[in-house]
Amino acid sequence: MKIEDFPNHIRPYLIPEVSGHVVYRCLGCGAEYDISRLLYTCPACGSVLLLVDLDFDRLKKIPAKTWHQIFDYRKMLNNPALSGIYRYHEFVGPVIPPWAVIYLGEGHTSMVEANQYLQNLVGVRFYFKNEGQNPSASFKDRGMASAFSYINFLVTSGKLSDVLAICASTGDTSASVALYAAYLQPGVKSAVLLPHRKVTPQQLAQPLGNGASVFEIPGVFDDCMKVVEALSEQYNVALLNSKNAWRIWGQESYSYEIAEAFDYDMDHKAMVVPIGNAGNITAVISGFLKFFEVGVINSLPKIIGVQSRHANPVYRYYLEPDRKKRKFTPVKVRPSVAQAAMIGNPVSMPRVVKLVETYNEKAGGQAVFFAEVKEQEIMDWQLTANRNGHFVCTQGGESLAGLLAAKKRGIVGKDDVVVLDATAHALKFAGFQAMYFEDRFPPEFEIKPKKSLQNAPRLIRPEGIRILPTAEKPLKGKPFEQFVQRTAEAIAEELKLKRIK
Repeated sequence: MKIEDFPNHIRPYLIPEVSGHVVYRCLGCGAEYDISRLLYTCPACGSVLLLVDLDFDRLKKIPAKTWHQIFDYRKMLNNPALSGIYRYHEFVGPVIPPWAVIYLGEGHTSMVEANQYLQNLVGVRFYFKNEGQNPSASFKDRGMASAFSYINFLVTSGKLSDVLAICASTGDTSASVALYAAYLQPGVKSAVLLPHRKVTPQQLAQPLGNGASVFEIPGVFDDCMKVVEALSEQYNVALLNSKNAWRIWGQESYSYEIAEAFDYDMDHKAMVVPIGNAGNITAVISGFLKFFEVGVINSLPKIIGVQSRHANPVYRYYLEPDRKKRKFTPVKVRPSVAQAAMIGNPVSMPRVVKLVETYNEKAGGQAVFFAEVKEQEIMDWQLTANRNGHFVCTQGGESLAGLLAAKKRGIVGKDDVVVLDATAHALKFAGFQAMYFEDRFPPEFEIKPKKSLQNAPRLIRPEGIRILPTAEKPLKGKPFEQFVQRTAEAIAEELKLKRIK
């Protein structure tokens, strides 16, 4: 749709201009730094940073109804720069000119309501937001679109050159970094560090296919992260883990899309988000806070962060009810099917602490909660969801198990509508489904399959048929007719079908 076809009152807002005064702000000492260079931690105290728009109040001058129309009308524009996360340009990257935006199809993933049977089983109305529909098949693309758009802006402006994008990963981050870096070849290259034999074959194939330099090292994600941090401190590389504040900004678009999907009415709404490196829950909290502060939404939804018992440092931190007595302690992770969340020392933990406190204050009471689930529950609920018309990953199963845990504790009520974060495409974790069906999980996973959820192909070889078709020697005539009839009868018997009278 062309600009001249829109109502006159909305035309000036549709194509955003560069605006705002954005700085890095340290969550430790409060120091602020210019964004003309890539910065990941505070040079003064070493704490993590958030991006802050010092001119954010300018957005409050636009009425809420106008904001609703801006976002809704932008859907109709044939403009790639505003087709993804930058539909919310003023909130996720106002200093990035539209010409610098990298759009590979990320954002605006579908929100699918559970069928009536599954909702009755769970006892709550809920949706899955399918983040596996992003271009590299995970939610990480939201943050990468933001970070690489800014890198593209710096490179194109002559402020940066010969960029090596680097990250530690449990799989999804590496896939996303490699994809976006490949798009910006030859000026940008990528290298990824993975824990040896702790990434699924499907996830490993992605950065290899996009041409990244892939390094496997002993240990777990947290060990990879320490090596990447050392590289970013000692060498000229661009760190693309969620320690990068630009990543957080892009992932805030998840909140904005949900608000838009509910026509900006967030009363009696709740989100369930798996926690790994804690960047995603940070972004979800921050996004809803911004929309609430400007008046785009009328209330703050509940947010439930969920972790497996095998990697639960954030949940354990919030077990202490007294804020002053809480002490964060990293944990040694154990094997988990929610592989993307298998992180014992999340780098965004300081952001979580700060933003949870702010969110609860703005909500007028506790609105952020944390839940813990078993590995068995993750797999059982993932498969139950997929038996009911979804195709969610293990992290989606973790979200559904987290919803059940939250409901049991009275956090979620019968009048709430819940959105569950399925963070990646289920095919990335298909190996875990096969292990469940074949009952071959190693003991350390603490998972035993339920017979009702197991499934396997069944070979049909009808009795009395001596000659069977092959690709080299297909059957013809009477033998083929006999094969078809006997095979159909055998399948009908297996399925207990009734003959047509």
